[in-house]
Amino acid sequence: MRKPLSDIRVLDMSRILAGPWATQNLADLGAEVIKIEKPGVGDDTRHMGPPFLKDESTGQPGDAAYFMCCNRGKKSITIDFADARGQALIRQMVLQADVFVENYKVGALEKYGLDYQSLKAINPELIYCSITGFGQTGPYKNRAGYDYLIQGMGGLMSVTGERDDLPGGGPQRVGVAVADLMAGMYASVAILAALHHRTMGHGGQHIDISLLDSLVGSLVNQAQNYLVTGEAPKRMGSGHPNIAPYAVYPASDGHLILAVGNDTQFRRLCSAIGHPEMGTDERFASIRARVQNRVQLDEWLFPITRSRSVAEWVSLLEEAQVPGGPINDIQRVFQDPHVIARGMRMDLPHAKYGSVPSVRNPMRFSETPLEFKTAPPQLGEHTDEVLRSMNLSPEEIAGLRDDGIL
Repeated sequence: MRKPLSDIRVLDMSRILAGPWATQNLADLGAEVIKIEKPGVGDDTRHMGPPFLKDESTGQPGDAAYFMCCNRGKKSITIDFADARGQALIRQMVLQADVFVENYKVGALEKYGLDYQSLKAINPELIYCSITGFGQTGPYKNRAGYDYLIQGMGGLMSVTGERDDLPGGGPQRVGVAVADLMAGMYASVAILAALHHRTMGHGGQHIDISLLDSLVGSLVNQAQNYLVTGEAPKRMGSGHPNIAPYAVYPASDGHLILAVGNDTQFRRLCSAIGHPEMGTDERFASIRARVQNRVQLDEWLFPITRSRSVAEWVSLLEEAQVPGGPINDIQRVFQDPHVIARGMRMDLPHAKYGSVPSVRNPMRFSETPLEFKTAPPQLGEHTDEVLRSMNLSPEEIAGLRDDGIL
């Protein structure tokens, strides 16, 4: 069965996370993704460890786990594009490509003839996606941008973490590189939209994705709260600025999340814990009232939540149809029966490592289900295959390799 993008070829000249996350999405959706890497070195994330995978034949450490999280289903070729012959090979590949993704500094590829204008001249149908820290325009465009920096500059850390006046207070980085991931997701969506635009007969175009734009665009209600009031939101730990009770509460043996999203759910909670009258108490009867009286609400709830274990609460809340649950570490996530039933962990065959664990793409299609067959590639694993498809002879390939171009 054909996947949604089975007729699309992508040239991936991105590294680290944001670009590779976008192109892994495209690979999962069926696109042929050819990852162009530096000979002998490859993507930086191949070396970002420990942990590293272990070579089955030698027992020696190989690629880092980091690389494995965002390069599934791709082909790897090695080309030195600082050499004119390497540039020529890439331009030859561009003639048969639909999408080109890169995350070099603004203007860095121009001197190699691999910028958008140069490649547009030889393939006007090309979708060219640039992913940078700050975008192709603006006063910061030439700055390097990293996820941690963007989380700080983009406001996310100002609303993440405990209040300054409480133990452990202060700004916190989100535990995954959310700025990179959001940029990668926005890039994926933009590329799909550009492909549809091209299908309508309007040709290719240049997509400009910025990590900072992507993070600011993801501040959602926190940004809108500021724009409406003129007051910058503050850190409030696990609490929610617009909903209550919607936070972490103490249980007798750990912590519990209550995620009461509306008034009906709150009344169900009150009935389940034997206090139906609190569901109509004027201090708590509406979302607005509960947010305004958050302190009193928590003072009432804390002794109650401490009276039962997390497991008891999960059972009670499920029966009462009130959203709530435990705070799992990642080991418990992958042991969760629902996560197992949904097949979120996969194991993919790999020539060097035997088998590589992977996390399933969450997109599910009724008519074009995704199949995951290949683990992230070894460095340069597909160089000969791709170049042979371009009608290079074995002798030409060997010569390029001898000269250090491959």
